[in-house]
Parts: sequence; structure tokens; C-alpha cells
Amino acid sequence: MPEIKFKIVEKIAVLSTTEKGWSKELNLVSWNDREPKYDLRDWNEDHEKMGKGVTLTKEELDKLKNAIDNI
Repeated sequence: MPEIKFKIVEKIAVLSTTEKGWSKELNLVSWNDREPKYDLRDWNEDHEKMGKGVTLTKEELDKLKNAIDNI
């Protein structure tokens, strides 16, 4: 399996942290040297390991924000 390269360009928010130190975060992340996208996923304390997550473009994030605002 090829190695996945990533760079956290901007840390935006920590939504929660588990007792084991993993945190659910919203960040702006560049995956495999591509244009950064908004990324929501669990990370370990040193950001070397990650859980499954979802990446969103700015437009998708705006639509999600509008949907949440209407709840």
C-alpha cells in the first residue's frame, strides 16, 4: 500500500478528546501534495496516526454549515 502524505496547513478546532488522547479535529489538510481541503477526523496526540474521516471543499463546508444552522 502506498504511503499517504499529509500536511496540516491550519488547525481550526478540536471538537473532543478521548481518555486515550485522541482528538476529533477540524483542520485544513493537504493530502498527497494536493490543494488543501477541510478535514474532520480523529488524530492521536502527535498527529502521526489518524482515524477515518471526511474531507470537504470550501463549498461543501459552507453547505454543511448552512444545514447545521437550520437544525
